[in-house]
Amino acid sequence: MNQILNPVQVEQKILETSNRIAKSAGECDRRYRAFLAAERAYEQAYAGAYMSFEGPQQEKRYAAVRATAAEKEALDVADAAYRYADRLARSLQAELMSYQSVNRSVLATYSAAGVGER
Repeated sequence: MNQILNPVQVEQKILETSNRIAKSAGECDRRYRAFLAAERAYEQAYAGAYMSFEGPQQEKRYAAVRATAAEKEALDVADAAYRYADRLARSLQAELMSYQSVNRSVLATYSAAGVGER
């Protein structure tokens, strides 16, 4: 935002950012649902592997971890994707607040200069 903006440009930026925030809510929801599905798949696979292994409890745990490596990786990828989308949504909120602040400043400057007065 190193450029000089007039009130109309600032309002356009605010509208664009608001629209991006609205779209990000759906994306965050989609990615969170994917994370929850991956978490369920991992937990079910882990429990199945744990219960099917014959041996002491500690060995069952290690066997279950080895048997569910793919599900764990899918869970980690889904978690990272959701966290990324959430961070992006938060940064858009900060960007919106920044434009709103710029808007107040620009409007105050135009008002003090008497621009637009008749």
